[in-house]
Amino acid sequence: MTMEASRRHQPIVARPQDKTMTGQITQQTPDTATSSPRWYPAVAGVLAAGAALAAGELLASFFSPSPGPVIAVANRVIEYAPGWFVELGKSLFGLADKPALIVGTILTTLLLGVVFGLVAARNFMVGAAGFVAFGVLGLAATAVDPFGTALAAIISSLAAVVAGITVLRRMLNLAAPVPVLPTAPTPAVDAETHDEVTDPAATPVVELDSPTSPAVSRRAFLNWAGATGLVTAGAAVAANAIRSRSNVSSARSAVALGPEAESQVTELVAGAEGGEVATTPGITPLIMPNDDFYLIDTALIKPQVDPTTWSMRIHGMVDQEVTLTYDELVERADAVAPITLSCVSNEVGGDLVGNAVWQGVPLVELLDEAGVQPEATQIASRSVDGWSCGFPTEAAYDGRTAMVAVAMNGEPLPVAHGFPARLVVSGLYGYVSATKWLQEIELTTIDAFDGYWIPRGWSKLGPIKTQSRIDTPRRGEKVTAGSPVAVAGIAWAPNTGIRTVEVQVDDGPWEEATLGETLGSDAWRQWVLAWTPTAGPHTLRVRATDESGETQTSDILPPAPDGATGWHWVTVEAV
Repeated sequence: MTMEASRRHQPIVARPQDKTMTGQITQQTPDTATSSPRWYPAVAGVLAAGAALAAGELLASFFSPSPGPVIAVANRVIEYAPGWFVELGKSLFGLADKPALIVGTILTTLLLGVVFGLVAARNFMVGAAGFVAFGVLGLAATAVDPFGTALAAIISSLAAVVAGITVLRRMLNLAAPVPVLPTAPTPAVDAETHDEVTDPAATPVVELDSPTSPAVSRRAFLNWAGATGLVTAGAAVAANAIRSRSNVSSARSAVALGPEAESQVTELVAGAEGGEVATTPGITPLIMPNDDFYLIDTALIKPQVDPTTWSMRIHGMVDQEVTLTYDELVERADAVAPITLSCVSNEVGGDLVGNAVWQGVPLVELLDEAGVQPEATQIASRSVDGWSCGFPTEAAYDGRTAMVAVAMNGEPLPVAHGFPARLVVSGLYGYVSATKWLQEIELTTIDAFDGYWIPRGWSKLGPIKTQSRIDTPRRGEKVTAGSPVAVAGIAWAPNTGIRTVEVQVDDGPWEEATLGETLGSDAWRQWVLAWTPTAGPHTLRVRATDESGETQTSDILPPAPDGATGWHWVTVEAV
């Protein structure tokens, strides 16, 4: 065999040394394994956490109304959160506080996934233990939820753990360091003889046909990441679609209200649409449409209560327990009344207040059937989702309007407003009286029971304060100098009624406004004042006086603990 042929059949080896043209030896370092990007484990953790959430929600959806892990954990936050945390959420997010809580729960879980992924890259068992802990938390939160069941809690939590650990293992395997095989080096050549230099200490033969490479690994990781993300999103969409099948909208639409009460509602609504004050541009309607009526509650997902299986129980300090079905309530729902409800969190001039025509069964009628015992000083009520409140028993007997309502503005209660039944009590803030999705009424004592908001720093009693609001012109609005401007709005003092409303321009005298039609002492009243402004900036203030002669105070107080006070004011500029 010739020397050239011999060289062609020699194995290709990596040479640790080369000799330069000057005859000196240079060191040649073999190629080594390369690490995957440091963010791969973090991405693996996020994908695993997302898969865990989606799997838990999907399996839980088959047990609806049992919540999935996200809602169950968020519900426990609402249940046990201190007052300052609740108020912080309201101040930061307003009416979007509940969606913000859900998003925050999801983001927190994904951030924990990042931590679990980074830990698992070093010690997989420790990282996987984080997902087990997550499953245990979801199990506990679901098991104690009013809508949760043990079976749903176990299955959904187990699915979340299995999905999370499986995805974490797969993605970390793809993110493992990849060996980079060295390419065949150019043989070292002697600078004088031009012969190859053979070194017995050379590295082993390199297999050049290996398919493994960093590019292939990155592509596989990203492909799996994308596929996992799509499957996770699909599972979340499927869970939502499955839950929607338990919607009670069709059952609600089938409810037939009594014709007599329905005609009363129609008359009241029609009468509220006319009149000079009611037609003032920009003024709040005398009766607020259902879709525009304010919504305040602690429910992350509005309960879907089947009216065919629902019932309400009156118990506690009574002579006999009373249980009523939905059909029985609807059949007896002949009380119709316009009532203004307000949230205690409403700021002066705020919009957490609404007036509607409610239809239901008088509360006192139901209490008399049960036989309230003399020692019962508080009426406690609970929702199907566990929320509770309470107010003095005397409020049901002092002549105010109080009912178990089944209809709102001539139609069955919207789901968001408490279908199939809720409490409506005039003159009391909602946090002590307005239980939606009503499940039970208990007669107890003032000292024996605290509703949901009382331990969180709100007053035990919640009478609505006399208030007034300027609807038009809006704050900062420009008006035309020398031309009449309608200053208009609403005022309310449930149980007592509004006697007068006055408006002050800058520091001038108080001028009495014209009041609109009245729907009774429990409902708000519209008002309007014609004003011709001079050029320049102006401050408008409003105050109301109720039928007892008490004028709302100018003292400025925040909503906590028993409702805001002060005069509403706006600044405008006449040009």
